[in-house]
Amino acid sequence: MSDVDALLGRIDRDLEAARERLFAWLRIPSISAEPAHANDCRQAAGWLRDELAGLGFNASVRETAAHPLVLAHHPGPGGEAPHLLFYGHYDVQPVDPLALWTSPPFEPALTEGPHGKRIVARGAVDDKGQTMLWLEAFRAYIAETGGLPVRVTVLVEGEEEVGSPSLPAFLAANRDELRADAVVISDTGMWDVATPAITTRLRGSTYVEVGLQVAARDLHSGLFGGSAQNAANVLARILGELHDEQGRIQVPGFYDGVRPLPPELLASWDKLQFDEAAFLGRMGLRTPAGEKDRSSLERLWARPTADITGIAPRG
Repeated sequence: MSDVDALLGRIDRDLEAARERLFAWLRIPSISAEPAHANDCRQAAGWLRDELAGLGFNASVRETAAHPLVLAHHPGPGGEAPHLLFYGHYDVQPVDPLALWTSPPFEPALTEGPHGKRIVARGAVDDKGQTMLWLEAFRAYIAETGGLPVRVTVLVEGEEEVGSPSLPAFLAANRDELRADAVVISDTGMWDVATPAITTRLRGSTYVEVGLQVAARDLHSGLFGGSAQNAANVLARILGELHDEQGRIQVPGFYDGVRPLPPELLASWDKLQFDEAAFLGRMGLRTPAGEKDRSSLERLWARPTADITGIAPRG
């Protein structure tokens, strides 16, 4: 029997206990957006710290300006073994509208779904469920072999659902402790229920605020509209010229540093047979956006975009 087979066998034998551990964590209503649940967030962090400590990690709850995070280290085998940093989050979204839930959101239920059994609870798929996957993998590996094959750091925060406001300062203050060869993030998606996906990079976000003022003071449109420029009309014209007829963004230098994708990656995406029309149709849309000279999945996953999130023209 291979090491992998032995590990998978142990995980199968421990499945019921692993599910109960996950259910215990899911029962904690760690809603980061609601101040009334601040103690629940702290309880969720403490629960995870105790689990990691029980596996031999040096685990602690670290304070931030708001909700605490969990930081844990395992030395692995020592020597020149790679160092992996695992990231997740224990906080969850609010549960409203509660009337649409078919079971209590913080009382996990194992139900029949279209593809077999599934767990229904707030946080089961974002992100306690994913975090527990590698936590249980650690447990099985340690139980089967006595340790981990790599050095491991675990960072699980409690503010991801509210934009991670405390995380940048924590990363900056603890950068040496967090330095690793690679980061493993289990908060992405799969292609479909039967096709896993490995997300190797994200586009990230850069927010830019544009202010437009066309007059020195407020103007009443009924008195000045026939002669003076209207800020909303000017802004609409500017935004309309943001993309050309081919969908390319016209901001100078916008594509600087954007490298072409490897042909073998594009070829692997083609094999997925993505139906863009059906994808858009599920959202009530018909016309695809983005660069017309790019493949649909390249537009969806890889090309930078310019999205408008709010308009409040002045003048």
